[in-house]
Amino acid sequence: MARKKLHRPIAAMAKKIREYRALKNRPRDSERFALDYETMRRPLTQKRLPVLAWEDVRNENRLLALLCRLPRLGVGRTVTRKSWLWAYDEPCYWVITKVKADYTAENMDHGRAWGYLTFRGKTEEEVREIDKVMYHDWRMVPKHEEEAFKKFTPVQEETIRFLPYPPLLRAMILAQWQKEGKQITEEPMIDLEKVMASPHQRAKKKATGTPV
Repeated sequence: MARKKLHRPIAAMAKKIREYRALKNRPRDSERFALDYETMRRPLTQKRLPVLAWEDVRNENRLLALLCRLPRLGVGRTVTRKSWLWAYDEPCYWVITKVKADYTAENMDHGRAWGYLTFRGKTEEEVREIDKVMYHDWRMVPKHEEEAFKKFTPVQEETIRFLPYPPLLRAMILAQWQKEGKQITEEPMIDLEKVMASPHQRAKKKATGTPV
């Protein structure tokens, strides 16, 4: 019989105190992501940024560095990223709904932000926290350009339903059909809808039918 574990209230309280102190003493984002722009090193860890990031660090801004200059910390404004502008033709942006700045930071350029994400023309319905706010990659969309920037006409995607089998597999299927005496009138094809369907969808499709 297993020995019953005793409840040790003092040990449990000591553990909570240690966790609280560790949480309280952890470095703030303004300390973790502080940067010496001459040496391109982070003072806290002494890690050096990759050489490819130096140009963006000198020319671009962190998200909070842009928002802290605006009234109401930029709530309601539209921001995007340089990497998105280069990578995608569809509009990618955040609409800011909430900002929590770190007032202990020297230039108030650290903190957290929330908003609605539109990625490649598709807008999410729920507000969520914006990631990578510390990257020197953010750009503010001017107010008079917001409407034109957000304008997007989705292009209808061409969906492919059937694909040909690989040569060896095709030969095996044709040989099997010939062995079974089937008349070969069409080329064997892979039905992508059946392949990509989840087991739950396949079971549901199989279950639906006319009851006997």
